[in-house]
Amino acid sequence: MSGRDGRLGIGIVGAGHVGPVLGAALGGAGHAVVGISAVSRASRDRAEALLPGVPVLTVPEVVERAELVLLAVPSAELAGLVEGLAVTGAWQAGQLVLHTAAEFGTGVLAPAAAAGGIPLAVHPAIAFTGTSLDLARLREAHCAVTAPAPVLPIAQALVIEMGAEPLVVSEQDRPAYAEAIGTARSFAAAIVGQSMDLLAGIGVDAPGAVLGPLVRSTVDSALGRIPRAG
Repeated sequence: MSGRDGRLGIGIVGAGHVGPVLGAALGGAGHAVVGISAVSRASRDRAEALLPGVPVLTVPEVVERAELVLLAVPSAELAGLVEGLAVTGAWQAGQLVLHTAAEFGTGVLAPAAAAGGIPLAVHPAIAFTGTSLDLARLREAHCAVTAPAPVLPIAQALVIEMGAEPLVVSEQDRPAYAEAIGTARSFAAAIVGQSMDLLAGIGVDAPGAVLGPLVRSTVDSALGRIPRAG
């Protein structure tokens, strides 16, 4: 943490549906977003909408300016990005490096850690839209948190500052966690999509509005039947 007040300068790599939302959440908690990388017109528009006034920079510039680097990129690109930045000497000692991929713990951040970076893995268990609606959804969400024991409280604190609930997941359990999240998302999308098609087929104009409350109540009911640990 930097400064007397504990605020961090946060740099975001990736302006897809996740990065700008988490940046906005952390900015709302008092941290300063110092830059974001964005390539496409859509990603630039998303960054401007959620992080107005934050400069759009190259990835090396984002990393150079940030005390916390938030890597919100597709899982398939993460390892290569971390390694590539290590090769160029971009990582800084004491810099927090946080990724948002479900299936990885902190092992994928080893090149950054070797340069003195502090590795954190945080995955919010929600389906992001890339809009301000996600800020409200974060307040009802859990985030899988994986980090070395001495810095685990930092990752947990960041999740709480975003308004979510931290869920500690060990390094070896991240693949199982990712499978559970992926299965739930795929199953729900397939079933709801089929139901919407059926309603549309009988002339219902807004099948989503009809099914929304039913889906939410069904999920709440199902979760209520799951035995709680302890």
